[in-house]
Amino acid sequence: MMRIKFRAFGALWLCFAFSATVFGQGSPVKSMGNVTNAVVDGGQVKITTQNARAEVTVYTPSVIRVRIDKHELAADFSYAVIAKPQQTKANITQNDNEISIVTDSLKLTITKKPFAVTFYTPAGEVINQDETGLATSWVNDAVTTYKKMQPDEHFVGLGEKTGPLDRKGAGFTNWNSDTFGYRDGQDPIYSTIPFYIGIHHNVSYGIFMDNTYQSDFNFGASNNRFSSFGAHGGEMNYYFIYHKHLADIITSYTALTGRMHLPPLWSLGYQQNRYSYYPDTEVYRIAQTLREKKIPADGITLDIHYMDKYKVFTWDKQRFPDPAKMTGRLKEMGFKTTLIVDPGVKAEPGYGVYDRGLKDDIFIKYQDNTNYTGEVWPGWCHFPDFTGAKGRNWWETELKQYAAEGVSGIWNDMNEIATWGQKMPDNVIFDFEGRKASHLEARNVYGLNMIRASYEGYRKALNNKRPFILTRSGYAGLQRYSAIWTGDNRAEDDHMLLGVRLLSSLGLSGVAFSGMDIGGFTGNASVGLYTRWVQIGAFNPYFRNHTGVNTKSAEPWAFGEEALEIARNYINLRYKLLPYLYSTFYEATQNGQPVVRSLAINYTHDPKIFTYQNEYQFGNAFLIAPFASTDVYGTVYLPKGKWYDLYSDELSMGNKETIIKLAKHKLPVYVKESSIIPMQSLIQNTTEKPTDTLDVHIYKGDVNNSFVYYEDDGESYDYENGSFYKRTISYKAISKTITFGKAEGSVTSKFKYVRVLLHGFETNAAVKADGKQAAAKASFVSFIAPISRFDPEGTANPVEGSNVKTLVLPNGSGQFTITY
Repeated sequence: MMRIKFRAFGALWLCFAFSATVFGQGSPVKSMGNVTNAVVDGGQVKITTQNARAEVTVYTPSVIRVRIDKHELAADFSYAVIAKPQQTKANITQNDNEISIVTDSLKLTITKKPFAVTFYTPAGEVINQDETGLATSWVNDAVTTYKKMQPDEHFVGLGEKTGPLDRKGAGFTNWNSDTFGYRDGQDPIYSTIPFYIGIHHNVSYGIFMDNTYQSDFNFGASNNRFSSFGAHGGEMNYYFIYHKHLADIITSYTALTGRMHLPPLWSLGYQQNRYSYYPDTEVYRIAQTLREKKIPADGITLDIHYMDKYKVFTWDKQRFPDPAKMTGRLKEMGFKTTLIVDPGVKAEPGYGVYDRGLKDDIFIKYQDNTNYTGEVWPGWCHFPDFTGAKGRNWWETELKQYAAEGVSGIWNDMNEIATWGQKMPDNVIFDFEGRKASHLEARNVYGLNMIRASYEGYRKALNNKRPFILTRSGYAGLQRYSAIWTGDNRAEDDHMLLGVRLLSSLGLSGVAFSGMDIGGFTGNASVGLYTRWVQIGAFNPYFRNHTGVNTKSAEPWAFGEEALEIARNYINLRYKLLPYLYSTFYEATQNGQPVVRSLAINYTHDPKIFTYQNEYQFGNAFLIAPFASTDVYGTVYLPKGKWYDLYSDELSMGNKETIIKLAKHKLPVYVKESSIIPMQSLIQNTTEKPTDTLDVHIYKGDVNNSFVYYEDDGESYDYENGSFYKRTISYKAISKTITFGKAEGSVTSKFKYVRVLLHGFETNAAVKADGKQAAAKASFVSFIAPISRFDPEGTANPVEGSNVKTLVLPNGSGQFTITY
């Protein structure tokens, strides 16, 4: 017995010894250990632990920043965060066991033995907490923070990530990559936004880890214990955001990382692209055909074949002998021209761009001070260092020639950085604003800094005209400079629906201006796929048709007459909706809310939104229900409330699933009760003036609503100095009133009259304007035209629409109220 007990004791001693070896001084995993000192300095706590240093800073009442490193924290720097901490009322106390930080919006507790953080609501509910025993730790230079996985927790966001809307059970890597024809589920792809939103128990929160090294997010992949986020180098640096409403989390995140500027109005129109249109006579043919076939359009984009042997900032003079003449002729036809630019500069003596780059010493380098050389379209190239002011200024100077030649948009491509072989060496050095950084730290922000140079340079070059900037790659904060599209997708149904989720995820991650290649870039879309995709594209922020080299033509007329009529219907609808869309973009500049809105934003805690993950809202009024082109029937889920069928005004009660028969000529679209939708007459491009009457569609509902209507000249930055027209339109369900608030801004509206169209209201209801009986008329409204019967023996398709009450009023600057 004694011997057995001794053996048991010996085994126990060995267990402790093993633990000390693995988890103690010699462990390959290094934890923070216990807090040894904590100093409160205003809204910040500076903490020393056994193995690390930390700073916890109150940024706002709803945002707390956590910085941790194995050594003294470095000087603060970020390419993403532009906001500074606000003066915030915070009660910070500590005792032997913990540190407590309390604001009006949340509470943070930091335990001291060992260091670990827990975030609470003001009522004491756990929002998010470090996983006990793991918290934050290092494996070599890689740092990771582990969070306790809450029961039934869901995760959304993380930017441009494939797969389901809900990230639970999956892991993701951020390493900007050129991924031609990527598959659904492939990761990583082009862009990095290390920001996600967690949802559980009627609370939601956001975490933004601002670290530019290759990073990894794990939402329960290969484990059932934690979610985690970490990076292969640098410090642990994250911002924790809590609000009661998920939309406010996006607002706080974009307050940190910046919001988009108003885009030029033309960039919201239909864009026609191909890899590639050349020579200039082909460009004219495309433009002329769009006009002849009455397909509204505002942009034509030129891919790399416009260049001389693919060299950036050149023109192939055989294909495009007079670029300024071409862009001028296109402008006369109502088209703006966008050009692709790639960062690779061919290493060719005598090529002026290369010679000037060498002279100004702006290329990224190896540690021995020789310029890095990688192969791309033109051959062996050097690459401008956009992480330093010198490189950005050089790029801005080179861009000026395009402005002089009448180019309106700059499309930044291959900026991951893409090179043949896709294996840029780690020992390439970037300026990183004078601090110097290796490729490992700089890669994920290379694209961000390229679009920064393109935006800032082209804004100067266009002399107060707004540029359109597009990118394939970026980092958190990219919305300040550019729109983004989802890269080289495939002409397949699952890719079309994946694109919808990518746009929803980008919207959840602060990017409002996004799009995908309509019809698919690689491969050849079927007639059914193309028609379904163009319908969905009409409800995307950036509406671009694009297909690759050696594919069939993919313009709207290339799929037959029926497909052309369907495409024209939805492009027409897009142009009629421009007042609504432009106002929704204005909202994005003010509070960061996206144009494509995942149902997770407004219906966060409805579990069915993850089943119906492809549905989304377009602004606040529309619900779009995409389906594969091969689907004959589909199930639509309408969240709580009342919803109108866009085409017939048929009313449905929400919070239920409905099987519907699908029609190839019609995308399922619903309008939320109490919605306010301003529209205009049909135009063929945004240089045309619509009629002098603004149509404002009001849908009867049981909830109050408001909409900020906004307009300006659509092309300049004069709005920054008050040159705009803005008014709030309010719908009050109980008082049965519709109020057009007093106009703000220094300009008058381009619309002399407002026609109010009342959907779902009683036909015999009396309508008054400012207390006086108004002459309301019965009208028939139709949003799409019937498709022709191509069988000569067939009968005409019926017109789809609804009967509404309308009244026309002068559109002055003063407030007026309609009662019903």
